[in-house]
Amino acid sequence: MPLTIPEQLKTQLSKPVAIFGEGLSGEGVLAVLRALGLTGVFYDKKGLSFDQDVAKDHGLVVFSPGFESNHPWLAVACDAEVECMCELDFASLFWRGQVVAITGTNGKTTLTEFLTSTLRMAYEVAHAAGNIGRPFSKLVAETGGGTEDQIAVCEVSSFQAETLQHLKLDSTIWINFAEDHLDRHPNIEDYFSAKWNLVTRTKNEEVLVGTSVQAHARKLNRNVPGMYWVKSEGAKPDLKLADTPFVDYPQRENFEMALAWWKKTKRNVEMPYTAAACFRIGRHRLQNIREYKGATYWNDSKATNFHAVECAVANFDQPVRLILGGQSKGGYLAAFVSRLKGKVAEVFLIGEVAQELAEHCEAAGVMANRCETLTKAVEAASKQAGAGSHVLLSPGFASFDQFSGYEDRGNNFEKLVRELGSAS
Repeated sequence: MPLTIPEQLKTQLSKPVAIFGEGLSGEGVLAVLRALGLTGVFYDKKGLSFDQDVAKDHGLVVFSPGFESNHPWLAVACDAEVECMCELDFASLFWRGQVVAITGTNGKTTLTEFLTSTLRMAYEVAHAAGNIGRPFSKLVAETGGGTEDQIAVCEVSSFQAETLQHLKLDSTIWINFAEDHLDRHPNIEDYFSAKWNLVTRTKNEEVLVGTSVQAHARKLNRNVPGMYWVKSEGAKPDLKLADTPFVDYPQRENFEMALAWWKKTKRNVEMPYTAAACFRIGRHRLQNIREYKGATYWNDSKATNFHAVECAVANFDQPVRLILGGQSKGGYLAAFVSRLKGKVAEVFLIGEVAQELAEHCEAAGVMANRCETLTKAVEAASKQAGAGSHVLLSPGFASFDQFSGYEDRGNNFEKLVRELGSAS
C-alpha cells in the first residue's frame, strides 16, 4: 500500500520540509518524503544553517534526536510559525500498525531485538526500529506505512521521548532507570520525565515498568491507573533459561520484561522461552574476546553509563581489571567510583575524563592507572593480568572523544587484544 499524506500535514507539506540533522534520522525522513514525491532540505551544523530568511520557505521542520528542544534553530522556526516535530512523531503519522515502545537506561536494544524475533517466531509481522539504528521513518518508507496487523517495536531514547506530541503507543516497556545523560538533561528528575512522556502517550494503560523504574516512580510520586509493575530484578533461577543469553543478569531483566508483556497481551507464554534458546546477544555487550596468558578479555564497549558498568562487574566472582573512561555525559563521579571499590583490582583510565576519574579513584582508595588511550590501557592491563583474572572494557562513558562510536571503540579493543603477543 503506498504512502499517503495525513490530513493534518497537507498544508505543511505544500512546501519543502526542513530536516534538521543529516544523520540516520534525517535520511529516514527524506526517504518518506521521496516516497510521497516531495522534497526536503537538510540543515546541519556541517552544512546549511537555518535562519529567519530561509524559515519562510518551509511549512514543517522535522528534527533529529540530536537537536535539543531549546536549540536556537527550533526557536527561529517557532517564531516564523513553522510547525516542528521530532522524527519519531513525523514517522508515526504515516504508520498504520501497532507500536510497542522499549525504553530504559540499559538493555533497550537487546529487548527490542528479542521481542521482535519472538513475535516473528510466533508468525506475527514485526519490525525493529527507532534508536536501534533503523529510524522509524525509514521503516515507514520501506513498508509504505505498514498495515494494521504489523507491529513496530521501537527502541526509544530519552532524547527521542522528551519532545513527543503525536506518537500513540499500544504498549510501553520501561526496563530500568539509573543515572545517565546528565549532560543533556539538567537533573535526574528531568531525565525521568523525558521517559515518562512515553507513559502518557500509551493507550489502554498498557505500561510495564521494571523494579528500578518503580522505585523512582514512588520517589517522584508518579503513577498511572493500570500500570503493570514487573519484578524484573532478583528473579529466582529459571532452569528453562539454561544455555540461553538470559540465564543471568543483566540480560535476565530483559527476559523478565519480555515475558511479562507476553503474558499481559495473552500470547503463548512458552514462545519467549523457545525464542531465548535461539537468540544471540549483539556484539560489544559483555563479549568474551580471548584468553591470553591465562587472563580472559571482555568487550563491553556498549556500556556507556555507570549502571551498565556496575552490572558488568557484578558478573565476575573476583575483582576485575577495568578499562574505564571516555567523554563525559555528566553524573556524580565520586559516588560512582566509590561503588566500584572492592569490585575492581585496578582501573585503567582513558579519554577526556581520565584525569578527573584519577582524582576520584585516589580519594576513594581505588587503584588507578591513567593511560589516556585504549592502546596504552590494553598494554598496561595485559602486564598486570595474571592467570585466572579478567580484563574488562566497560567504559561507562561516551566514545566520541576518541572514536566514532561505541562499535568503533569495541572493534579497536578487540583488535588490540587479538594482537597481544603477536610481536613476541
